[in-house]
Amino acid sequence: MSNDPLHGKTLKAIVEQLVGFYGFDTLGELIKIKCFTENPSIKSSLTFLRKTDWARKKVEELYMRTLPKM
Repeated sequence: MSNDPLHGKTLKAIVEQLVGFYGFDTLGELIKIKCFTENPSIKSSLTFLRKTDWARKKVEELYMRTLPKM
């Protein structure tokens, strides 16, 4: 059993949970990237995050900080 909260989580599941918890407006304030602030959608966010390591890392870090509140 892995203690890593990201273990077995797809990027899609992480983004969907964060959007469900915060909504795109708050998500765009917490992580200032265009895919959350300009015409945001799960699909466009995933496309950007899969190509952009630093942004994906920020999303994963926010997810881990948010988990206890979910």
